[in-house]
Amino acid sequence: QVQLVESGGGLVQAGGSLRLSCAASGSISSINVMGWYRQAPGKARDLVATISSGGSSKYADSVKGRFTISRDNAKKTVYLEMNSLKPEDTAVYYCHYRVVTTTITSWGQGTQVTVSS
Repeated sequence: QVQLVESGGGLVQAGGSLRLSCAASGSISSINVMGWYRQAPGKARDLVATISSGGSSKYADSVKGRFTISRDNAKKTVYLEMNSLKPEDTAVYYCHYRVVTTTITSWGQGTQVTVSS
């Protein structure tokens, strides 16, 4: 079982920046993918960005060029640097962990990001 704890959410004005962190603990596979999803009120949970244990990353089109995902495997932590934030980025952001080629997944409890116009 892997536990994920997010931090770094908050309220920011449009055009501002935030950095989210997700610390993992427990039985972590060496071959995994970690990422961030977000869910706005009344909407489905959508992918924001993922990064593999080898460092390969993917982004949703809506955040490309503005968000950067990174990870520190020694610290078992994944980060999401969010720049040029827009009101439409407002959502609860969830950290996600997945073991490659299995159905083993974990979710964090979520952290609120609110961008005011």
